[in-house]
Amino acid sequence: MLVTGGNRGIGLAIAEAFAALGDQVAVTYRRDADLVPDGILPIQCDVTSTEDVDALFTTVEEKHGPVEVLVSNAGITEDGLIMRMSDDAWSSVLDANLTAAFRVARRASRNMLKARSGRMIFIASITAYTGLPGQVNYAASKSGLIGLSRSLAREFAPRGVTANLVLPGFVETEMTAKLPEARQKEIEGLIPLGRYGHAAEIAGAVTYLASDVAAYVTGSVLTVDGGASMGH
Repeated sequence: MLVTGGNRGIGLAIAEAFAALGDQVAVTYRRDADLVPDGILPIQCDVTSTEDVDALFTTVEEKHGPVEVLVSNAGITEDGLIMRMSDDAWSSVLDANLTAAFRVARRASRNMLKARSGRMIFIASITAYTGLPGQVNYAASKSGLIGLSRSLAREFAPRGVTANLVLPGFVETEMTAKLPEARQKEIEGLIPLGRYGHAAEIAGAVTYLASDVAAYVTGSVLTVDGGASMGH
């Protein structure tokens, strides 16, 4: 199985969860390959490059065989109010978060459709539903993943390949740890469960969608956010 952006944070937690189940796991990284633990195959890849993505899958196929589970997790942020947001800030986030998911899904589908089996799982964000000031590019990219995954679910269903989406809420990561304490408390107040999520809880949702018991689940959006976006 393959996790893009799997060398840190939520992506790494997902990779470690699959490795603990005994799966052969590969992850992509752009920097900091040393963060990937032994037993997980790190592959440097720029997911905004079609050539890099093709080379990525070729390497995984040579070392582990065809990718049976794809977790598209890689993404970036480049925040700013829309009046000050450049075209580059918009297009770079859409390319890394949405178009890259299209690239890896297209390449993964080659073997999955032949095998008439496979799982595609896309990691989005509750900002796809709620929006967030200063993140118009990020929220748009994550909303786009809903349409992408559901279209693929319909396209691939006759071949036994599923496509689903996980929407994490506020999760304890390096990024959220850098927020001022007052802001962290403010965010906690918006979450009915009153706490941030853990990366392992997101990983649990992903391993479920990849499991045999989820064979009848496709085109679904699984929200893991402590209730923060309920009603959407």
